[in-house]
Amino acid sequence: MNFNELNLSDNILNAIKNKGFEKPTDIQIEVIPLFLNDECNIVAQARTGSGKTASFAIPLIELVNEDSGIEAIILTPTRELAIQVADEIESLKGNKNLKIAKIYGGKAIYPQIKALKKANIVVGTPGRILDHINRGTLNLKSVKYFILDEADEMLNMGFVDDVERILNACNKEKRILLFSATMPKEILNLAKKYMGDYSFIKAKINANIEQSYVEVNECDRFKTLCKILKDKEFYGLVFCKTKRDTKELANMLRDVGFKAEAIHGDLKQPRREKIIRLFKQKRIKILIATDVMSRGIDVNDLNCVINYHLPQNPESYMHRIGRTGRAGKRGRAISLINRREYRKLKYIERMTKLKIRRLKIK
Repeated sequence: MNFNELNLSDNILNAIKNKGFEKPTDIQIEVIPLFLNDECNIVAQARTGSGKTASFAIPLIELVNEDSGIEAIILTPTRELAIQVADEIESLKGNKNLKIAKIYGGKAIYPQIKALKKANIVVGTPGRILDHINRGTLNLKSVKYFILDEADEMLNMGFVDDVERILNACNKEKRILLFSATMPKEILNLAKKYMGDYSFIKAKINANIEQSYVEVNECDRFKTLCKILKDKEFYGLVFCKTKRDTKELANMLRDVGFKAEAIHGDLKQPRREKIIRLFKQKRIKILIATDVMSRGIDVNDLNCVINYHLPQNPESYMHRIGRTGRAGKRGRAISLINRREYRKLKYIERMTKLKIRRLKIK
């Protein structure tokens, strides 16, 4: 199937062509027609890198009226993802004069108030969105489309109560679209409570990612990482448990000659945005991150993800590896584990139904 078969306007088709999209992904084939032609709510299980942002951005651009105020709101768990989603909509709207407001913390509030007065689509994080609702600077009574992106991460970060408050502030006749890489029972309960009948869509798991693990002695973990990073073609993410770990590891890598940067919550927003920009430009090829800070790093040609520390749960593992093997390209995911972590790795493998093979590095 190609985009011409999805009943899209010439404006959207030209924007898609300019972005270099050739064929719709599995999730786009499922979601776009349903969103455009039906009145039902949608729950979609789709990992990062599956093309889910465009699957809701394209129909929104077609459906939202540029002269009718705020008709759509999109909630994301992090600032970085809010920026990425808003930028994706901007890049796909073509000649349509839609106004997209980015609403998240770490930025001055008064320019956001000004942007909200003209906005048709609001993209933001729950905390700052609630702030504007409480101030009376954001009215959601005209909202027709409510989209919750990375719902499972919202749950992990403790945002579910905030999401419910925002849902209750919206027009009751709105349509709801919920996107999540995994479907824990809390997310399904949220869908049942607010969505009634809905269509469920599940995207196929990406088979383009070669997954492996390296068993290391704890004292050799850093040395093993350096051996992997010596590959001149390496361009990817290295995941750590904590903010402190990211800072320490980035310093250690720079000390031995690697160009690496860490992105973590202690950095001011302009610095974080600069690091992500340099990473996307490949002026930095090694980025050290925590699970939370990786949200919004939307780069199709990352060729590797390294779990320097194993994630806490299978859901986080799926989010991490979803940063590579995107847009039909091949990718690798390598986990460094000690003997005590082997059982945890096997649990992740069993719960995700993925095969993680052993890799030996001399």
